[in-house]
Amino acid sequence: MHLLRHGHHALLSHVLCGRMPGIELDELGRRQIAACIGSIPRNVTAIQSSPQRRAQQSASILAWPLCIPVEIVPAFDEIDLGDWTGRSFVELDQSPAWNVWNNQRGTACPPHGESMQCLQQRVVQHIEELRSEPAAGATLIVSHAEPIRAALLHYARIALDDFLAIAVDPASISTLCFDATGAYISRINQRVSV
Repeated sequence: MHLLRHGHHALLSHVLCGRMPGIELDELGRRQIAACIGSIPRNVTAIQSSPQRRAQQSASILAWPLCIPVEIVPAFDEIDLGDWTGRSFVELDQSPAWNVWNNQRGTACPPHGESMQCLQQRVVQHIEELRSEPAAGATLIVSHAEPIRAALLHYARIALDDFLAIAVDPASISTLCFDATGAYISRINQRVSV
């Protein structure tokens, strides 16, 4: 199973977009995702995407040359950041609650949003459901930094409070492998040159 973060967009690193509607890839983001096509393993037979526009665009760029339809999967939607959605990082840095969130990710929650624990539960549940289904090939899931990070933290057995231990850059691919002994991560945050 392969987890790919969507490509770059104009608000990245400036605004906490979360589930803001209408956020689209910019030219750099489209180039990043196009460059990922060569890194997609040949055994991918299914592509799933977060409902967010930037993830769907990324999935479509990858799906077209592979002739694979994109399935929208709410389980890999971006984390719901509640009242912080659409706020700038400069503004958030002034908030004590933001600092608590970034130091206690395992227990803190954005105001009127979703906890990292709830996010992790939904993404892992989806992965385990996919894992239990017989499949002819691998699945590529296109999502966002936090859902991908939550999955990788779970399978790496790293606490949510240590979320910065795993980087998930735009247009990076991480791979989860499953066998009779369990799950392991074969690559994390693999990026391509643009």
